[in-house]
Amino acid sequence: MGLARSRPERPHRLVDPFGRVVDYLRLSVTDRCDLRCTYCMTAEPRFVPRREVLSLEELERLATVFVGLGVRRVRITGGEPLLRPGVLELLQWLGRHVRSGALDELTLTTNGSRLRAAAAALAGAGVHRVNLSLDSLDPEVYRRITRGGDLSEILQGLEAAVAAGLTVKLNAVILEGENREHVPTLVRWAHARGLDLSLIEAMPLGAMAPDHAQRFVSLALVRQQLAREFTLVPEPQRGPGPARFYRVLETGGRLGFIAPLSQCFCATCNRVRVTCTGVLHACIGHESGVDLREPLRSSASDGPVAEAIVRGIVRKPLGHRFGMGDRGAVVARSMSVTGG
Repeated sequence: MGLARSRPERPHRLVDPFGRVVDYLRLSVTDRCDLRCTYCMTAEPRFVPRREVLSLEELERLATVFVGLGVRRVRITGGEPLLRPGVLELLQWLGRHVRSGALDELTLTTNGSRLRAAAAALAGAGVHRVNLSLDSLDPEVYRRITRGGDLSEILQGLEAAVAAGLTVKLNAVILEGENREHVPTLVRWAHARGLDLSLIEAMPLGAMAPDHAQRFVSLALVRQQLAREFTLVPEPQRGPGPARFYRVLETGGRLGFIAPLSQCFCATCNRVRVTCTGVLHACIGHESGVDLREPLRSSASDGPVAEAIVRGIVRKPLGHRFGMGDRGAVVARSMSVTGG
C-alpha cells in the first residue's frame, strides 16, 4: 500500500443533474454468498470469474478516490463481504480515512454467518456499524427464506458484534406468506436489545422467484397494521440512508421503513453503488453503469478514475423504474451482484 499516486484535482463534492449531493458509497467486494435468500439470488447463481473482480488494492484505491471527491460514508457490501479473503485488511486500510476525519462512517452489510469470528477485528479496523439481515426469528422460516441458513449461527454473530462494541442495525425484507405476520415480534425483540430495525420491500431485481408478485408486501400496509398495535411517531430528520424512521413509544426503539415501491425515496438519494467488478451504478433501478475497472487498471494516475466517477454521477437519473405492478424483474442483475 506504499505506492505513491497522484491526487485527482476534482471538486470536493459530487452533485448530480438534480442538485443532489452524492456523499455515500456502497462498495461491493464480492458477489459470492453462503446463503441463497429468495429475494436476492437464485438457488444456483452464476458468480463472476475471479479475474474480473477488483483486487483489495484496487478496491482501496477506488474508495480513496471517492473520498477525495467528497464521499463521507462508505459501506462495504456483497454478496457476503466477510467471505472475501483479506476483507479485514481492506477495512483496516479504509479505517485510516475514519481516523483522519475524511470519512464520517465506515460500515458493513452482512448476513451474520461469519460475524462471530470477525466482530472484534471489524471494531478494531474502524467499522462503526454492521447492518445485519435478519428476516425472521423462527428458525424454520429463516431457513426457508435463506435456503438453508442457521438462525442460531446468526444470533451468535449478533451477540459477538454487540460485545465487540459495534452498533448493529437489523434489516428484514418482508414477504407475504413468510414473515409478514412476524413483524411485531421482531420489533419487540430488536427493541428489547436496543437495536434499530428497518423493514424493506422486496425489489424486482434479477431472477426472482416465480411467485414474487404474490409475495410482495407494501410497507404502507405493514405500517398501517403496526399502527394498530404500536404508537409510531415520525422522527423529524432522516438519516443518511433511504430509511424513514419512526419512534415506537411502547418499546422506545426506532423502526425504519425502506419502501422503494410504495413510498419512493429517490428525491433525496445521496448514494451510488460500485460492484465488485468495478461498475458504478448511480441508480439501483437502472441497468446503465460506468466501468471504473478499466481506468483503474490502465493508468497509475487517479485522474481518469475520478473523471469516470464524475461521468457516472452526471448520468444519475431522477429515480428508479420500479413500480407497484411489476411482476417481473425490471433490472436483470440481482441484488447480490449490485451490492446491498
